[in-house]
Amino acid sequence: MHNTLGLAMRARKVIVGTDPTIHALRMHKLSLILLATDASHTTRKKIYDKAKTYEVLILEELTSFEISNALGKEGIKVIGITDRGFSQLLMDQKRK
Repeated sequence: MHNTLGLAMRARKVIVGTDPTIHALRMHKLSLILLATDASHTTRKKIYDKAKTYEVLILEELTSFEISNALGKEGIKVIGITDRGFSQLLMDQKRK
């Protein structure tokens, strides 16, 4: 899953951060959201409410450290995936 996230980031198919992710969600540009397992209650509620409204799946498998490490950044709690192929790949990897 980490390799796929890094690849998606290099392909510019990742939106990083809570507010940019919500904005992309409103523009119907996301096919999947990754939410860190250690995200705050406020962030979690905000993301879950918006994702339900716009019918986008949320994957909550990785910690903030793991997501940040995969993307080469620090303190990332929420990312949005804009490409259906990468979204499907991440969902398939989750099932394993």
